[in-house]
Amino acid sequence: SVVASFVHRDSQWIRARYERNEFEFIEKQEPYSAGYREGFLWKRGRDNGQFLSRKFILSEREGALKYFNKQDAREPKAVMKIETLNATFQPAKIGNPCGLQITYLKDNSTRNIFVYHSDAKEMVDWFNAIRAARFHYLQVAFPGASDEEVRTHTEGFKKRWFTMDDRRLMYFKDPLDAYARGEVFIGSKENSYTVLPGLPPTTQGYHWNHGITIVTPDRKFLFACETEAEQRDWIAAFQRVINRPMRPQEYAGNFRESLTRL
Repeated sequence: SVVASFVHRDSQWIRARYERNEFEFIEKQEPYSAGYREGFLWKRGRDNGQFLSRKFILSEREGALKYFNKQDAREPKAVMKIETLNATFQPAKIGNPCGLQITYLKDNSTRNIFVYHSDAKEMVDWFNAIRAARFHYLQVAFPGASDEEVRTHTEGFKKRWFTMDDRRLMYFKDPLDAYARGEVFIGSKENSYTVLPGLPPTTQGYHWNHGITIVTPDRKFLFACETEAEQRDWIAAFQRVINRPMRPQEYAGNFRESLTRL
């Protein structure tokens, strides 16, 4: 799955760093166990961008990740529910090789916090702890889903601008970008391509009411629209393409794309 390969890639990246002793380990903590982890991380301030030490507690029993502005504070500054929690390595965005971006939902809006630690292994342990807590939550919330389905649908959504040129669905970070960030080939129903309204129930961001799932022979692509009208228009456009038999040159083009990806 995409998520599984992403987790593996990031873990390998960090592991290579600290196995080559490029970071100095100044603190050792127990790895995540029994559904609980706590420690101090450097968190970037929302207003001034300055990183300050903050205490974090991840508890599966409480179903949340919390952080505190002061070590002896009784009330947390923020409570992030494991239900919508996610973590990705973002060293460039944070300006530290061990930077982690943590996302969660609050009032149906995606919020981000940015943290790092001087010990690479400590940051990897936090990353794995957040992913494990999220994975365990989905296993309990959706007992009928396979482990593969749960792993596949732990990523949040990012807003992108989409255009469709014949069978090429291309997406851009900004409408004025010169080059697409990626593209998806949309084949025909004879080649096992289908479009479905809605999202799988294990998907983070399932609060979106106007989802679209495109099923290809290789994987599923998940999208979410802001309005029902947009969802209806995109589904109709996808359906027109899928209902149209593929031409020989389209088979050739898709084959070349597959070779390029390999």
